[in-house]
Amino acid sequence: MFTGLIEEVGTIRQISRSGMAMELTVQCKKVLEGTQLGDSIAVNGVCLTVTRLGSDFFAADVMPETMKRTNLGRLGPSSPVNLERALAAGQRMGGHFVQGHVDGVGTIIERRPYENAVVFGFRVSPELTHYMVEKGSIAVNGISLTLVEVGSDFFTVSVIPHTLKETQLHSAAVGDVVNIECDMIGKYIAKWVGQTSSPTLNLEKLKQTGFA
Repeated sequence: MFTGLIEEVGTIRQISRSGMAMELTVQCKKVLEGTQLGDSIAVNGVCLTVTRLGSDFFAADVMPETMKRTNLGRLGPSSPVNLERALAAGQRMGGHFVQGHVDGVGTIIERRPYENAVVFGFRVSPELTHYMVEKGSIAVNGISLTLVEVGSDFFTVSVIPHTLKETQLHSAAVGDVVNIECDMIGKYIAKWVGQTSSPTLNLEKLKQTGFA
């Protein structure tokens, strides 16, 4: 489990591909503190298991399913990546619950300044916007952000200067592909309510949960 608060922007040092799988070697510093073999680190929002450790790097295996669902297969040597260690017990929860299980990818379609913030727009599948609500939470490349606007196949977020500076978003541009993880609470509620096709029963279920 993660919070979506990025600890460090690392750099891809090496990629070793084998068919539809690969091993990533990531150069970094802060996330290595206290990290042991077998620990989890989110790379661009993807939960990966540390398989090798060095003084300034870690390596992790990426399986075919992860390659298919995420943007990790698009990375190359020197690509910047957002890094976050797994949430520790007793740690402050500053973002939202992020599993590191990416639902799909989106494409940046807009980047524009707005007063002290930068607004990003993303094109995504309607299957993903189904789980999004305005002012709800979303993870973009592992960054916990608040949804500003949600359409049938797009959404926008507003990013403060600190987040822009401390994450991979500072170098993100229109056309870039990013990992998207929807709020897991919304996904569970949507599935539970969707178990019946009756609008009346769906409303009753929502009332029982306090969401209507």
